Amino acid sequence: MNFITKIPIAKSNFPIDYSSRIVSLGSCFAENMGEKFDFFKFQNTTNPFGIIFNPVSIEKINYRAINLNYFTEDDLFFHNELWHCYEVHSDLSSDNKEVCLSNLNQILKETNQKLTSATHIIITYGTSWVYKLKSTGTIVANCHKVPQNQFDKEILSVEEIEKSIQNTLDLIQKVNPNCNVIFTISPVRHLKDGFVENQRSKAHLITALHTSISHLPTSMYFPSFEIQMDELRDYRFYAQDMLHPNAIAIDYIWERFCESTIAVEANPIMQEVASIQKGMAHRPFHPQSISHTKFLQTLSEKAAQLKAQFPFMNF
Repeated sequence: MNFITKIPIAKSNFPIDYSSRIVSLGSCFAENMGEKFDFFKFQNTTNPFGIIFNPVSIEKINYRAINLNYFTEDDLFFHNELWHCYEVHSDLSSDNKEVCLSNLNQILKETNQKLTSATHIIITYGTSWVYKLKSTGTIVANCHKVPQNQFDKEILSVEEIEKSIQNTLDLIQKVNPNCNVIFTISPVRHLKDGFVENQRSKAHLITALHTSISHLPTSMYFPSFEIQMDELRDYRFYAQDMLHPNAIAIDYIWERFCESTIAVEANPIMQEVASIQKGMAHRPFHPQSISHTKFLQTLSEKAAQLKAQFPFMNF
């Protein structure tokens, strides 16, 4: 694609390759990028506690995981026939309290291991707007369809976000001092907050991030938001809701991410993985034919060769 504007992005000082262990956290755009890492068979964990949008809630779940601060029954509440936790996404809710608690604490242990062994942590912030539970004054990651009148809605100040970013970095440094942290801001517009309010929200995140990490050699900023807004400034790059980037936009932002952040040495392996993935996704007209059987055998051999080289790869 040719664009009027192409944002210059400096090459990463700590590129990702197939020896990297990646943890991706944050908004729904983190899920989009996580799917790309999964497709190309990188060692990647995405949002173990589900999608989380605001910096304070991401900080809180990192604190809990890094310090192995296990969930208790006091962290759960019952609403609409399910047990929920305000610190995690509703995907982890359950109709059984014991199951819910056990699952959360199992994920907590696994996330602790992932964070302490990660080479790269990618954090995607979605919004500066937060909801505070009136009864406790605490910021929640998800409202779980609890009535709106139980919450106060506020916007985090730049200073509050800067403090939260610093707290998050300090937590990571405490257990994993050699880890590299990549920050980005989701290009998804939160227009339910309002057009002006969405711009304020993103502006607070951008200002706080650049102030916080400008002097840190092991942290970098990848401009997902700016690429969508300035390089892809056309509604043909949005999904049907006109808010989320569509598949073309996600592919393009991933290409820009690869240019700046993926090691050049990884490219041939990525191409080989993509070839196998596309071959496996192919639906033949005659699945019992000799030619298709040979095609599948060749794919299987290629996959086995890659797995021998990279045992973590599963096709």
